[in-house]
Amino acid sequence: MNLSAPFVHRSVATTLLTVGVILAGVVSFGLLPVSPLPQVDFPTISISAGIPGASPETMAATVATPLERKLGTIAGVTEITSSSSLGSSRITLQFDLSRGIDGAARDVQAAINAARVDLPTTLRNNPTYRKVNPADAPIMILALTSSSMDQGQMYDAASTVLMQKLSQVKGVGQVSVGGSSLPAVRVELNPNSLNKYGIGLEEVRNAITGTNANKPKGFLEQGDRQWSIHANDQAQKAEQYRSLIVRYQNGAPVHLRDVAEITDSVEDLRNAGMANGKPSVLLVLNRQPNANIIDTVDSIRAMLPQLKASIPAAIDMDVVLDQTITIRASLHDVERTLAISVALVILVVFLFLRNVRASLIPSVAVPVSLLGTFAIMYLCGYSLDNFSLMALTIATGFVVDDAIVVLENVTRHMEAGMKPLEATLLGAKEVGFTVLSMTISLVAVFIPLLLLGGIVGRLFREFAVTLSIAVLVSLVVSLTVTPMMCARLLKQEKKQHGRLYMASERGFQWLHKRYETSLDWALKHTVVTMLVMLAVVVLNVYMYSVIPKGFFPQQDTGRIQGGIQADQATSFQSMKPKLQAFIDIVRQDPAVDTVTGFTGGSRRNSGFMFVSLKPLEERKVSADEIINRLRPKLAKVPGATLYLRASQDIRIGGRPANAEYQYTLQGDDLAQLVTWSPRVLEALKQVPLLTDV
Repeated sequence: MNLSAPFVHRSVATTLLTVGVILAGVVSFGLLPVSPLPQVDFPTISISAGIPGASPETMAATVATPLERKLGTIAGVTEITSSSSLGSSRITLQFDLSRGIDGAARDVQAAINAARVDLPTTLRNNPTYRKVNPADAPIMILALTSSSMDQGQMYDAASTVLMQKLSQVKGVGQVSVGGSSLPAVRVELNPNSLNKYGIGLEEVRNAITGTNANKPKGFLEQGDRQWSIHANDQAQKAEQYRSLIVRYQNGAPVHLRDVAEITDSVEDLRNAGMANGKPSVLLVLNRQPNANIIDTVDSIRAMLPQLKASIPAAIDMDVVLDQTITIRASLHDVERTLAISVALVILVVFLFLRNVRASLIPSVAVPVSLLGTFAIMYLCGYSLDNFSLMALTIATGFVVDDAIVVLENVTRHMEAGMKPLEATLLGAKEVGFTVLSMTISLVAVFIPLLLLGGIVGRLFREFAVTLSIAVLVSLVVSLTVTPMMCARLLKQEKKQHGRLYMASERGFQWLHKRYETSLDWALKHTVVTMLVMLAVVVLNVYMYSVIPKGFFPQQDTGRIQGGIQADQATSFQSMKPKLQAFIDIVRQDPAVDTVTGFTGGSRRNSGFMFVSLKPLEERKVSADEIINRLRPKLAKVPGATLYLRASQDIRIGGRPANAEYQYTLQGDDLAQLVTWSPRVLEALKQVPLLTDV
């Protein structure tokens, strides 16, 4: 049975099918999402609870611990981490990859309800939970700064205008606004004045809420007409509150300004953001699952002029972090490598066949196979990432093999005197089973990767499937398109060849003689040959033992992340100038482009920093070298420590793919933890291969 015969006899239909595959591949290539890594959803749920004013110790003992006891009984939980700070606790549950996130969420809600009886009565609201994907880092951060407007006004514009518009952009999953809070009027009561007038706090509160309420005012009626009375009694500014009457005493009114200091401020004073040393409001954008990062960021950038026009002109909006810069560079390098691989394969085929018509056949088979792979990748829900493009680059050498086997066998029969059509039918029939067995054996090599479990299996599965698809598509192309082109393009060779052919022939003959000579020597000196082989094996074992190992190679993404940590007793007022000091030091480095940081919120004694570096051709040094020269300067800031690390596009479970050490203290003795933590850190710093502790 000759599978290729129908396609050889119906060349027009085969050509149309090939064109259809090419068009499907071109369209699918534009529709495939782009990301640094395959989309792997980690079943992770975050639970948060808060008691205003409670100490971190109280939150850990009375809120986090009872919740952890109940949450720990849920099936499939692989990791529980909790963090307690002033007035809040956050617990993160990570489940086994086989566990469905929806079922896990139902179990978490049941565990929270079961733990409610053990929680303190001061916990007004039940703990809340949300599904998160810690592997999705922000794709873009926008910073709002102004020389004439305060952070509250900028936060108002960001939360009421920008956040809604950005959330409508295709591909944007979440927009978070930080660095400040909404504008508010703060009333700071004077205890001495209250005692002087005999006024209680509840009386002041009732006066403020009763006077500043949007209640119906009534209406007027006359005959068959009725008029509603409307009056705006909503106080928006501090000046409008100062004349508010708290009570009448001795026939005279006591105004709010007599017992309190009223200022225009924000709802939460303990929240601050900075961009390049200026007070700033930050908009952090995350993508939707399976969204094309590059298209999403391009859409956001296209909207920036419209967004700037929709907010006051006094507010400046800048992009301080763009994740697509390194993704574009990485994908561009891989795509260029893929194009070079295809070109080299075609060139090698031409050098050995020395026939333009014959070289054209594998030149068509390789891109058709790759484009057909793009179409199937789109149907499988895969993305263009480092793994899938690496698989396509490797597949370039595989997909050409089938076409060359068919082409070589057809050419052999034509050199024996057969006509192109007869040689094609006979040659394709002879090697059809051979090509099929070659393809199946190649696909079988990747079966272990397909069966690999855990996070590593999820990541490499797309690589293995993409490579297998490319090889299978090349099988179909080699049995259909390649024979058809052989029958139509190949011609009987002339007896006389040109100078180029004769020169290359002499080169091949020289190589053949050298190989024959080396083979004769190896067969005559079998002992020496075996010793050389054993030496190579031993050398490979030694090199494997001394070569540095890691899950993923380190890469310079042009971004640095920093975590600021101070003592638990550190207040927000003292933390803010420390953040400013760190930002000023980092900004002075000539390789730094932008610096963004924020502190406050639920973690008053900690903060975070995002540093964008200049392009590598401008700074001439790696991110690790920049971190090493910044550390001595940052260590001079008293009362807080800034931990810097080069940001990686490759993240596992939300963490960069670096080694992380976690030590668990058995028991609840906090004093032991405080005693042993500095010792562990000092011991780790002595390890020469560690770069960040």
